[in-house]
Amino acid sequence: RAMDASFAANFGVHRDVFKKFLVDFPEKETTKKYRTQLQSIANRKQAEITVELDDLELFTGSDELIGAIERNTVHYLKLCCEAIDQVLPQPTLITTPDIVDVIESHRTSEGKRDELPRELLRRYELRFSPRKVVRDDPLPIRSVRANHIGRLITIKGIVIRVSEVQPYLTLCTYTCPKCGVEIFQKVNAGAFSPMVSCISSTCQANKPAGKLEMQTRGSKFSKYQEVKIQELAQHVPVGHVPRSITVRVHGELTRRVTPGDIATFHGIFLPIPNVGFHAMKAGLIAGTYVLALGVEQEKEKYSEYTPSADVMEKIESFTQQRDVYGQLATSIAPEIYGHVEVKKALLLQMVGGVTKTMADGMKIRGDINVCLMGDPGVAKSQLLKHISTIAPRGVYTSGKGSSGVGLTAAVVKDPFTNELVLEGGSLVLADMGICCIDEFDKMEEADRTAIHEVMEQQTISIAKAGITTTLNARTSILAAANPAYGRYNPHKSPTENINLPAALLSRFDLLFLLLDRPDSARDRELAEHVTYVHRYNKHPEKEVEALSPDFLRAYISLAKQVNPSIPQSLQNFIVDSYVGMRQRDYDKSDNDANGPFGYTTARTLLAILRISQAMARIRFDSVVSQADVEEAMHLMHMCQSHLRNSKEQDRSRSNLDPISDIFHMIKDMAEGRPDKVVGYEEVLPRVLAKYTRQQLDDCLQTYENITVLLVDSSRSKIT
Repeated sequence: RAMDASFAANFGVHRDVFKKFLVDFPEKETTKKYRTQLQSIANRKQAEITVELDDLELFTGSDELIGAIERNTVHYLKLCCEAIDQVLPQPTLITTPDIVDVIESHRTSEGKRDELPRELLRRYELRFSPRKVVRDDPLPIRSVRANHIGRLITIKGIVIRVSEVQPYLTLCTYTCPKCGVEIFQKVNAGAFSPMVSCISSTCQANKPAGKLEMQTRGSKFSKYQEVKIQELAQHVPVGHVPRSITVRVHGELTRRVTPGDIATFHGIFLPIPNVGFHAMKAGLIAGTYVLALGVEQEKEKYSEYTPSADVMEKIESFTQQRDVYGQLATSIAPEIYGHVEVKKALLLQMVGGVTKTMADGMKIRGDINVCLMGDPGVAKSQLLKHISTIAPRGVYTSGKGSSGVGLTAAVVKDPFTNELVLEGGSLVLADMGICCIDEFDKMEEADRTAIHEVMEQQTISIAKAGITTTLNARTSILAAANPAYGRYNPHKSPTENINLPAALLSRFDLLFLLLDRPDSARDRELAEHVTYVHRYNKHPEKEVEALSPDFLRAYISLAKQVNPSIPQSLQNFIVDSYVGMRQRDYDKSDNDANGPFGYTTARTLLAILRISQAMARIRFDSVVSQADVEEAMHLMHMCQSHLRNSKEQDRSRSNLDPISDIFHMIKDMAEGRPDKVVGYEEVLPRVLAKYTRQQLDDCLQTYENITVLLVDSSRSKIT
């Protein structure tokens, strides 16, 4: 009893501390942080108030009260609400009366002295925000234990399911038709037994008591939503299955997250009380959930991003530099060597074009689809992984492990309502983002056809289990695939190597063909780059420092707010360029035995317009310039540069005589070296693979006579 009395005394002291803190805590020299918010609540301009524990610790000068709040959060929420009720100022604005005001005035006019429950009069939601040390180091879901019950915890995970927002009854109001009194019943658990008989003194004296009628308008409801989150991949031990936990969200925190978001939740870890028959069945086992007090998204959506003044200043100074486009592109995956044109295409894909909506409702997509087709070991998967981390809504999936249902939508039974509902797949989760599909060529043909509608109409039409609907999938597709034979076979035509249907290929705005061809100079630079990364765990130093992913996200979010248009003066240039591309493809199909690289269709023209608009967005320009169109044409031309270079190289080499061919071998080896010196012993193995040593000596003698090559006296170095 003495201990209970001391605890009660402490609660009283802590309530007084809350009152003083809410009134006196300063924000600036002239304003009080929480007093201003309380006035807004009294004027019904604000519906929630968040008490930051860092502010409370600063005000009290000790962590005793903070520790008590973190250990017994539910009770201290009630204490703080009582303190707010006592210090809440009078309203300074006249507001429209609501149903609670009507009930209160009615009771006053009839001379009823008993007060309404405080829960009914409270027009605010109170939350505690954890200390910054706790917020910055969230607890893995796997580490939440029984000793955290009742405590304030911070967890981080990926949202896998979100229920519909439903009304949640917190206070039930009844009226008695016999005596006219209002009866209030607090609802603290997930279920309750409605009151039947009136308990007023009048009805108790005049038997029988009146039968109570529930008044929905006089009752208090709050918005309620259940969110299921799963632990992140990096927190799952080897060989284990990811764990998940249920988060219950109330009031203004609802509709903050959608499936696929990575979010941090602050809340109280509580047991689920078993009621009714379920309590008999469950026995000693109790479920758990987290009552959310705060939600923070890991990566904000482009449309919701509001940059700070510091970020705006950095972006403005950055746009004054030269080659903004090239610097942004090279900042994408700087640890990956080369692929400059591919990185430019990925940057433009993240920025995207402008989605057009016609007067009759038809839409022309603005998202850019890119496919990386190439030999093994050219860092396709690493590029996909990096893009999925930069994009605010980036989903990474593998083609072999993905079915058509997993990509689009599945019909599942909702555990909350036991009704059949649709659960979105990867493409739906990546709405307004990028869906990265690796091993695209390994997918089953039936599953791959599910993507066709998404890539052009950007919707998913479903007719399953009596559910007929259309889901939004406004996503850019970034796919990576290997050629049909594992590696690119130069003796086959490009169409045979790519081995994807023309209907799918035409939906990709850019299709890069990345071939792994031996080149001594480039191979040396690549090897040096890779060994440096492995040794120092960072990319080699460059003349211009790579930009951070956060800066890239901020820049892209601002660029996406610009809606550039195509001027009249560029129309003829774009039309002529497109007609020329069509003609070149037609001529190539007649003259080239291997056939064309791809198909130029009307979708190609739309791709040029989309890429041009993305280029203008990067410059924050509202009008597309001719340079933007030329860059779009250049990227389309560079898509097959690897193939074209190897073909031209093979064709030219096949027409050379042995002396000239050996000279070109030596020249290729010397190009990547600053001193242009090649060792004789280095050249000899390459030459002997095709020619004789005598032919090498004849080549050196021939080009030495015309002073093109210099050989030292020991004939060991060639310059």
